[in-house]
Amino acid sequence: MTTQYDDAIAWIHSRLRLGIKPGLERMTYLLAQLGHPEQKNRWVHVAGTNGKGSTVAYLRTTLQAAGYEVGTFTSPYIETFNERISVNGQPISDDELVALITKIRPIVEAMATSPYGEPTEFEVITAMFFDYFATMHSIDIGIVEVGLGGRLDSTNVIDPILSVITTIGMDHIGILGDTLAKIASEKAGIIKPNRPVVSGVTQAELQPLFRQWALEQSAPYYEVGQAYTIEQVTDNRLTFKTTDDVYRDVVVGLVGDHQLRNAAVAIQALLLLQPLYPHVTEAVIRVGLATTKWPGRFETVHHQPTIVLDGAHNNEGMTTFVDTLAKMYPSQPKQVLFSALTDKPLDTMLARLLTLSSTTVTLTTFDYPRAMTASQLQTKATQFALPHAADWRQTLTTFIEEATADDTVIAVTGSLYFIAEVRAYLLALK
Repeated sequence: MTTQYDDAIAWIHSRLRLGIKPGLERMTYLLAQLGHPEQKNRWVHVAGTNGKGSTVAYLRTTLQAAGYEVGTFTSPYIETFNERISVNGQPISDDELVALITKIRPIVEAMATSPYGEPTEFEVITAMFFDYFATMHSIDIGIVEVGLGGRLDSTNVIDPILSVITTIGMDHIGILGDTLAKIASEKAGIIKPNRPVVSGVTQAELQPLFRQWALEQSAPYYEVGQAYTIEQVTDNRLTFKTTDDVYRDVVVGLVGDHQLRNAAVAIQALLLLQPLYPHVTEAVIRVGLATTKWPGRFETVHHQPTIVLDGAHNNEGMTTFVDTLAKMYPSQPKQVLFSALTDKPLDTMLARLLTLSSTTVTLTTFDYPRAMTASQLQTKATQFALPHAADWRQTLTTFIEEATADDTVIAVTGSLYFIAEVRAYLLALK
């Protein structure tokens, strides 16, 4: 028997058939029908190829630790759809989600005959979170993660108090462009006039471009290596410096050198928020960063044997995963189970994975529209001379049964949609 919640989720997902429609006119029209809820709150806007989710998590945890009510909009989800719209880390309730759909569905369906056409799934969810925080659950601040790109992303209808750009890499090239400069220009679309921008972009060829884009918008610009610097102290500790502040030996709760860089971006953002949110002190920032958790980002979900989950869903993410796995477990034998979507650079991602020593890589697929079919799986496995498995559950169970408890590391990586399925499966076994 299906519930109202099941029907609501099914209706949202039915809009996947509309695909991706970059542009803001349709989104602006939809929000006008709802009374422009996007104008009712203060927002921080976060874009980037990798590191968006972790940076949002650092910001949310710290602001929450300071006593503020913090709304977040993130994607994709790891455990439940509801977590995409959360307050202080708590997902919207099933009843609230049903109420939102009941309100928004007639407006959305009426748009089929409008000049703008029907909104996509992501546009609908974006409108839902704006309306939720405007009419159902008040917040002190909202942190909004860009879905795709920035300039034409449906979240880019806000006038944020702060914009954050984490990293730039080659991803979604069919939509965003086939060079780093083109992709960067799309991410830079979230820079707004007179609104400060924090950048974690490290490529020397891109930094002058972002400086110029910020200058054109009269946006105060805070660039890594210039406005703020980071020094790694240990695997999970950093020293953060600006001309006015030095935070020494800051503990970071997420694993990997890249997480220290994401944490530095978050610290600079938090310092800029202090005038409006004065309870964000150095002590609170330290607590927030140390206690941040983010599922599916080099997350250890089991011991004896060690099982690690990491959503390395593009080239840069895979490079980071490989480096972190090699650093954390240099000599242990490793079993890696990998699955990514077919619109990702599978060949280069696999090539990076295969640089790991003492590692067996098994290719698999899962139940998702853009995942590999059985024949595509066979072809790719043959191309790379890799073992493959159509049933990842059976394969993962075998890995666990055959692992030497104190030695073998099992790592599951690739699409975050895949990681979400694996995580739910493993947690259900406990």
